[in-house]
Amino acid sequence: MRSALEKDERRTRKVFLGVFYVCATAMALITFYAMYVSLDEYYKTGRVIIGKVLVDTEWPVHGVAKLVTYLQIVSVVAWYCVVRLGGDKVSGMPKWIKSILQLVVMVIAVVALYEFVYNFTIWNSLITADAIKGVLDFDNKSVQYPDPETPWNLVFATKMSLAAFLIAAHGFYTMSKPDKKRDFEQLQ
Repeated sequence: MRSALEKDERRTRKVFLGVFYVCATAMALITFYAMYVSLDEYYKTGRVIIGKVLVDTEWPVHGVAKLVTYLQIVSVVAWYCVVRLGGDKVSGMPKWIKSILQLVVMVIAVVALYEFVYNFTIWNSLITADAIKGVLDFDNKSVQYPDPETPWNLVFATKMSLAAFLIAAHGFYTMSKPDKKRDFEQLQ
């Protein structure tokens, strides 16, 4: 019985490890592609909009999905795999270190949630203003924040701040769960 359970755990670990490697490879490829195209655009025009190339590029064919959507998904899935593979390491940490990490992750979650709401609100406002004028253009909205010289595409900023919030919120939840194994051992 025990060997069957261990065998199942090894298989599960291999699945999470494989999915993590696929996600990490996809994140690296998408990032390098975006950096290459953005640098090329910067050299040609002297200006770049952060994330625009990921919003403009649909893959594998036009109309399927944008690279920013893939980046958002693989970021969250990769994080989940990391937690499943190494989440038990957090349970062995001293409580004071765990508490500091929880506070840091909570701050990140709050900032990411604020950024998501901010970007989504600005994006929605710009879409509404254009719709009143009879123009429907969802993807080419950008905000000149935090640097007026380097605007951010709002689709990119909204999706990635949502991914950051989900990752941070899940991290906080994972670190805040009671350690049942340690609690059980202390009762013994």
